[in-house]
Amino acid sequence: MNFFGLILGLAAFCSIGIFHPIVIKAEYYFGKECWWAFALVGVVCTVVSLLLDNVIAAAALGVFGFSAFWGIGELFKQEKRVERGWFPSNPNRKKKGK
Repeated sequence: MNFFGLILGLAAFCSIGIFHPIVIKAEYYFGKECWWAFALVGVVCTVVSLLLDNVIAAAALGVFGFSAFWGIGELFKQEKRVERGWFPSNPNRKKKGK
């Protein structure tokens, strides 16, 4: 039996599940200006996945890295969700230009 697809699917499911609350919390505490941290995680994970010999680990790390890249877009969308009132804004964080 080949469990590669099952393991990769689980890795994708877990990556999405991990990044969902991370994006919400990152926007709440830091705003969209922390997008570079998501980009850094994405680049590091993607590069390391290219260097791994284990195919399953490389694929899982690649999925995690691209989930971080996807999180950048979600971070900007999360800011819009906060502006619409769908999520709470952080009253202690200063708005840019104010």
